[in-house]
Amino acid sequence: MPQVSEPSSTDIGKALGRIPSGCAILTARAGARRTGMLASWVQQAAFEPPAISVAIKKGRPIVDLIEASRGFVVNVIGESTGPMFKHFGKGFGPDEEAFAGLAVRDLPEGIVLDDCIAHLVARVIDRCE
Repeated sequence: MPQVSEPSSTDIGKALGRIPSGCAILTARAGARRTGMLASWVQQAAFEPPAISVAIKKGRPIVDLIEASRGFVVNVIGESTGPMFKHFGKGFGPDEEAFAGLAVRDLPEGIVLDDCIAHLVARVIDRCE
């Protein structure tokens, strides 16, 4: 029987890279506190009812806001990603203004960025560690 070797991290990375995903700007608010982050893992999870899944690193400031409000907004980035990547790629601390210089609209669940091509208002139905 031929021996099968374990896949290398490069092989695993290539396989993971073939899974469709897209970047978006996740925004959330709880009371007067609000923030946003560049999210590289946002995927459709179901058609009926419509559902998405997002991945957020534990400890990011947005997690507390999402837990408090039980909602968030996914701002879908168009083809011109540079400005949004530059603005949100560095990340923001809990008390930093994440939307300075941007045209935005506030919703109870989060912030809509006018420069994005679409947005989804999401309600948290479940989470896992």
